[in-house]
Amino acid sequence: MRFNLVLSSLLLCFLAGSVFADESSLKKTLITSFPGEKIESVKKTPYLGLYEVVVGGELFYTDEKATYFFFGHVVDPQTKQSLTSERLQQIKDTRRISIDSLPLELAIKAVKGNGKRKLAVFSDPNCGYCKRLEKELAKVTDVTIYTLLYPVLNGSVEVATAIWCSADRLKAWNDFMLKDTPSTEKGCETPIETLLQTGQKHGINGTPTLIFADGSVVPGMITADIIEKKLGTAAIK
Repeated sequence: MRFNLVLSSLLLCFLAGSVFADESSLKKTLITSFPGEKIESVKKTPYLGLYEVVVGGELFYTDEKATYFFFGHVVDPQTKQSLTSERLQQIKDTRRISIDSLPLELAIKAVKGNGKRKLAVFSDPNCGYCKRLEKELAKVTDVTIYTLLYPVLNGSVEVATAIWCSADRLKAWNDFMLKDTPSTEKGCETPIETLLQTGQKHGINGTPTLIFADGSVVPGMITADIIEKKLGTAAIK
């Protein structure tokens, strides 16, 4: 779900539902509307009698009857600030995924230097930002990097399969991401479906997504100096 619309163009999705005035009851009803998704929070807002709902790290609003969903940004007309953007930033800052809860045994593992620090990355081989991230990761040492193949773009499953089926997966990954040299290996049994399910379970909506040892989640490409800073902070906690 991507909610980038302003308040004046909110989308309304009709849903049948009973009247629920409290957050816990409303959450139970929302579970039936989002089977398989984690309802992270339901919270009443101070405006318009709306309830804020967070699903998979994304935010939308609903009424106490769960009759309509409102997708978009609530804007304070005095400050011209998006209240929704502020909440999304708060959610991102507090979001955590335990790195040890991930299937690291299904990752492409790279041990650099002493390898004491840990970093997991959900990555798509056809993602341009993922390739830029790999160039930044090449500058980082004393870390073990677990690359979790997450081929969500068109044609990426075939590329990811060829890399996984290579005799030297790490070399095949680096060759493709850093040198644009594709693997010529054919199909074999892969963990790709398991990794896709894992990513969906944890609300991974795009690539690259980095997960540090303290559980902090950083979506998108970041530079080596930011990675180093995050690795140092994560090691302290």
